[in-house]
Amino acid sequence: MRMIRWIAPLPLFLLASCPPQPDGASVTAGVADLESAAIARGLVRDPARIDPTGLYARDTDRLCIVPDGGGYRVGAFVDYGDGIACNGAGTARRSGGVLRISLADGKCRFEARYDGDRIVFPARMPDGCAALCERRASLAALDVRRLGESVSEATAMRDSRGRLPCATH
Repeated sequence: MRMIRWIAPLPLFLLASCPPQPDGASVTAGVADLESAAIARGLVRDPARIDPTGLYARDTDRLCIVPDGGGYRVGAFVDYGDGIACNGAGTARRSGGVLRISLADGKCRFEARYDGDRIVFPARMPDGCAALCERRASLAALDVRRLGESVSEATAMRDSRGRLPCATH
């Protein structure tokens, strides 16, 4: 029983000896500093400097992006089979982690998230985007990951109709 009386307060003593925890701002700054150091040493790619050029995919969804003047040419499609598909081609401009995409001669404009290796379309698409889709298909929440960074891979992508949306005109 004496042993228990001696051991019972031990966790309290150990807890009291711990240094005070830093506030949330300090922890966040430490994480940012660690990420900056990893980027500086080349261990982690800097998302602000990653060019979105390339081919992206997930299941039957595809997206291509190639340089075009000061912006990009972009093509996107989803194909669920049985004629249920969306096909769109247009342009994009990048601003940090955002791609401002314009498809169908500007009738379908929206902002997609870009993190360096993944592109995600918004869950709600503008009404003008519906014309790009057949039957129940939609470009909403298209979520693709980078397969390659090559312009040649991106320009070789064919949509569900066999067209090359990112090829030079």
